[in-house]
Amino acid sequence: MQVTAIIAAAGAGRRLGAARPKQLIDIGGGSMLQHSVQAFLDHPRVSEVILVKPPGPLALAFTGARASERIAKLRAVDGGVRRQDSVANGFDAADAASEVILIHDAARPFVSADLISRTIDAAAEHGAAIAALQSRDTVKRVDAGVVTETIARETIYLAQTPQGFRREVLARAVALGRAGTEATDEAALAERAGARVHVVEGDPGNVKVTTAEDLEAARQRMTSSSAVARIGTGYDLHVLAPGRPLIVAGVTLPFDKGPVGHSDGDVACHAATDALLGAAALGDIGRHFPDTDARWKDADSILLLQETARLVRAAGYEPVNLDVTIVLERPKIKDAVEAMRARLAGALGIDAASVSVKGKTNEGVDAVGRGEAIAAHAVALLRRS
Repeated sequence: MQVTAIIAAAGAGRRLGAARPKQLIDIGGGSMLQHSVQAFLDHPRVSEVILVKPPGPLALAFTGARASERIAKLRAVDGGVRRQDSVANGFDAADAASEVILIHDAARPFVSADLISRTIDAAAEHGAAIAALQSRDTVKRVDAGVVTETIARETIYLAQTPQGFRREVLARAVALGRAGTEATDEAALAERAGARVHVVEGDPGNVKVTTAEDLEAARQRMTSSSAVARIGTGYDLHVLAPGRPLIVAGVTLPFDKGPVGHSDGDVACHAATDALLGAAALGDIGRHFPDTDARWKDADSILLLQETARLVRAAGYEPVNLDVTIVLERPKIKDAVEAMRARLAGALGIDAASVSVKGKTNEGVDAVGRGEAIAAHAVALLRRS
């Protein structure tokens, strides 16, 4: 499925009171805009990013491994007078093959890969979806300083971005906006065009920077996030037996033996799972996926790793990188390494450039060296989200 992300960044941000548009203000390690764009460029399920910018030249710097490949996914167009005009310009520039289109405010620089993924899935399934948080406070309707009504907070949700739409749903919303209907976001236009908008549970950390106080909080958060890192290690070993598929890092290797285990016995995924759980101090794989539970019988370990990434993010951490060493006498894994990196990265919601897979033998020593077993070691780095 092809996915386009439109980053709405053409506004002036006057409420902040700064001399330039707020999205261009540095919050640590780059501008708000740069952090927002980077989140979607790095996401493995996003095919292209359309940046809707203020008129005139705009410079963004991206560093690190494979930066040029990420930038190849990025295109820029000028915005319009209103937000809905800007999004319409972005929609016009989107690849015609895109099935799902996301819209994200540049002033939300802390969007997580997990929230992006969940919005994509909900948009594909329901046609229209928004990230939103249920109100925690009692809501009052007020007129001239006097409460006129108390609204049940269970029915009140605070909208965030990203918002996601199947292409044909967003096309109808954009057309309605061009015909003169005013709205503060695309979901409102989609509602008026007859779409049923599904709510995806938002992220309290996915804040929008609007005021000077918000800006200071964002800078403090970036400083603390870059300073706080958690490292975890993982190890797994399985006996090899005839008649079992040899699945390593989500890739099936041609061989006459495979690991014996309750699940599919994927040592790379199991070691990576323990490394992530260890870094977040969430226990180990046996605690979350016990071999006494029938749900995990012959389970795809890539899905277990995907669930582990969700648990880690729920605990307030974001995977940064993963390094896995697979110890196996035969077969050699070198031809499958890139596919393994891609499968692991997809499960974690990070770029494949942040995943390393290495193969080693045990030089004929012990059960692994005799070809009777396979083992894996993993190291994972998390940062506070």
